[in-house]
Amino acid sequence: MAKKDYYDILGVDKDASQKEIKRAYRKLSKKYHPDISDEENAEEKFKEVTEAYEILSDEETRAKYDQYGHAGVNQDAGGGARQGGFGNFGGGAGGFEDIFDIFFGDRRRGGGRDRRSRARKGSDLRYTMTIDFEEAAFGTEKEITVPRTEECSECNGTGAKSDSDVETCAKCDGTGEIKFKQNTPFGQMVQTQTCDRCNGTGKFVKEPCPNCNGQGKVKKRRKVTVNIPAGVNDGHKLRMRGEGQAGENGGPSGDLYIIIKVKEHDLFKREGNNVICEVPISFIQAILGDEIKVPTLDGKVKFNIPEGTQPGASFRLKDKGIPYLNRRDTRGDQIIKVKVIIPENLDEDQKELLEEFADISGEEINPEQKNFWSKIKSFFE
Repeated sequence: MAKKDYYDILGVDKDASQKEIKRAYRKLSKKYHPDISDEENAEEKFKEVTEAYEILSDEETRAKYDQYGHAGVNQDAGGGARQGGFGNFGGGAGGFEDIFDIFFGDRRRGGGRDRRSRARKGSDLRYTMTIDFEEAAFGTEKEITVPRTEECSECNGTGAKSDSDVETCAKCDGTGEIKFKQNTPFGQMVQTQTCDRCNGTGKFVKEPCPNCNGQGKVKKRRKVTVNIPAGVNDGHKLRMRGEGQAGENGGPSGDLYIIIKVKEHDLFKREGNNVICEVPISFIQAILGDEIKVPTLDGKVKFNIPEGTQPGASFRLKDKGIPYLNRRDTRGDQIIKVKVIIPENLDEDQKELLEEFADISGEEINPEQKNFWSKIKSFFE
């Protein structure tokens, strides 16, 4: 049976670029790879696709194929028959490395060097800071000490005593990786691993820096000034860029995250941007009304309790609450919750005066209780 045209197998035109050929190969190889494909005759189709790519991805064999067809590429230079199917997986045009690229992409190229020697950002740090209620409301500035790793100032992070002590790694020739071949049922598979001599950096230090022992980093306790904005709440997170651990291979430092913990206040509670304050008054003040002094975040202010104030009544003081975050000119309110204090252990004279007041006002001593028992009676009837 006549062999299919390689261009038709890959689904590309005869004037297709190498980029288009490789893209078609990757797509079809994923589709027909026997380990992952459910297609009928996937293994045979995969062999066809691989063979077609092996021919067309090499300019010399492609030129012979374009001129002579299959007859021009079925014999190798030594006159022997060309391997069909998977071809030679020793790293040629259609070798295992290209198949490996299908599943892991071009990011694989460079192997350990991409993973190990590229510049990487340092790790982030976390610090929990406890502040007072008023500090959270109006903002403050705090100085903290943070233990972290920093780039060595003596060697500028190279880990070497001097610039001349840094040389290209002889084991990996500066690539940061070592390649080796492994025999598989499909042929030889080329694998890479991080160079164990330079740890993937491609550089080797002959004489290490005495200050950091060749690490390129040193541990320090750094003082950091933290500006806490007005209006932060418990659990708020502040980010300080570049104040974390030192980066790798010249990468930037990580960030420092400040987690805010706000202490409870003796007088105030926070609800959103409002401040709740419970104010005790006597029952006489509740009945007759009075001018009292109320604590606020800005200090004491005068407030008029109206006559006949009921227990649990609430009043609002505008703009006496918590500033809105990043909007310091806008604040919440303070809510005053009245707590009426009922006197205990009255003497006989006090009781007599209260009973006289009840007689004068025509009120029963406990009308609410009488009304309650009336409702109970009606319920059972």
